[in-house]
Amino acid sequence: MRRSPSLFVVLSFSLFVSVLSQSSPKIRGLLINCGSTADLFTSDGLRWLADTRYVAAGDPRNLSIPGLLPVLSTLRSFPFRPGLLKPLKFCYSLPTYRGSRYLVRTTYFYGGFDSPSGSTTPPVFDQIVDGTFWTTVNTTADYSAGVASYYEGVFLAVGKNMSVCVACNTYTTSAPFISAIEMVMLEDSVYNGTDFKKYAMGLIARSNFGSTVSILRYPDDRFDRYWQPFYDDMHEKSSTHNLSSSDFWNLPPAIIFNTALVGDQGKSLVLQWPPNALPNAIYYIALYFADTLPENSRTLDVFVNEYNFYSDLTVTSSGLVVFANQWNLSGLTTISLTSKSPLPPLINAGEIFGLFSIGNLTVTKDIIPLVKIKKSIATPPADWSGDPCMPVEYSWTGVNCSHNHQIRVVALNLSNMGLSGSISPDISNLTAITEISFAYNNFIGPIPDLSKLKRLEKLFNSDMLEMNYLREESGGIYEVMLQERRWSEGYATSFKRGLKCDDSVAGFATLLFGVIASLQEA
Repeated sequence: MRRSPSLFVVLSFSLFVSVLSQSSPKIRGLLINCGSTADLFTSDGLRWLADTRYVAAGDPRNLSIPGLLPVLSTLRSFPFRPGLLKPLKFCYSLPTYRGSRYLVRTTYFYGGFDSPSGSTTPPVFDQIVDGTFWTTVNTTADYSAGVASYYEGVFLAVGKNMSVCVACNTYTTSAPFISAIEMVMLEDSVYNGTDFKKYAMGLIARSNFGSTVSILRYPDDRFDRYWQPFYDDMHEKSSTHNLSSSDFWNLPPAIIFNTALVGDQGKSLVLQWPPNALPNAIYYIALYFADTLPENSRTLDVFVNEYNFYSDLTVTSSGLVVFANQWNLSGLTTISLTSKSPLPPLINAGEIFGLFSIGNLTVTKDIIPLVKIKKSIATPPADWSGDPCMPVEYSWTGVNCSHNHQIRVVALNLSNMGLSGSISPDISNLTAITEISFAYNNFIGPIPDLSKLKRLEKLFNSDMLEMNYLREESGGIYEVMLQERRWSEGYATSFKRGLKCDDSVAGFATLLFGVIASLQEA
């Protein structure tokens, strides 16, 4: 399947960044070193956790590349099946505080892990958060340039866990992978103009204007946001500010106000930013300003693509931020700053995010029994992680769902999957289900009591010797397929019978147990 052009520009960073100083508040969240079997403590004071407690699928891989950052020296790859009939997702389940918003950053460095000769190119695949498609991951250009790729978004935690997934799609030609995941809890004033119950934010650009150094991040930024240098030899200016940004919207690091792009006297300052063309969509824009002269101020008009973004903006050495929650952009974007005072215009930093709608989730009363069913199966399908029904094309293997005002599980087809273990009695809590099949597996034990499943119409079975009665209150025809395995004689018999709904429940139960008895006596 094809995706529309992604809103999210791939950002890259050098594999050989310098070590930062170590005086900053600890990050509130999780840093996951994918593919690692032991926790990693890096020289910037951060602890990266081994990923084994957060993911069930995939294989750890090691890269032996001289000079590679330790976090990038391992990765986790996931199963790839040529001729894929349906997309498959593989998810990390990461603990969160319900109602908090999180910065989520995924990092990818291919390193030729599946090609000893290094002759192949990285796979292209999707990434998903909870039930929402985020973006397509394509790291080919970055890998050719010798750098890793990262994607960053801001999401609301709607439960006690958030799933971060990579997913094979029809354009995936080899095993998807991931190198690192960061989940950092943000404070309430950060990006709080966005309605995160409706939208998530995907980072397009975060720039430190006038800076010529490497990426600015933790410990200068308490949330480990990456501020990319954006410089222009004709307009750079450095200064030293003794300001506090603790009262600013979005809590930017104070150090970003020490550099700026400053226009020429009597002229507007015009930037093409971000540098890439954008698809027609809605964006969040935040611009940061501080006068480079102490105890001074200047007044600006700010335009985005010639539309008035802010008029008569008074910029002082104390600094400020202005932002728009929803601003339509398309193609290349121009930021224009015009001074209305004797001093020329300036700008220190900027952030721009694409907004995208949050997908719905499977109802909790269906997720809970499915998780218990998964636990009762010895080796459940590898893609049974994340939301069972969402996104629509990424439902769990064997799980069919309805997508009306609620997302419900309506069929469970486990046939011919080579499964073993038992069937959890919690299957009886899938109250919207109409069809169940256990056929041709190696389950043991009885089929649980299914009498609560008032919508169940079809049940297919081949392994179990006991079956409780079904009950239906309205509509349709009961259809039962019993393919009873005769362990002692090594052959199977089958029986199929339709029963109209005006027959009594008791009569149906009698019939059903009579069928089983006759098969066992045969």
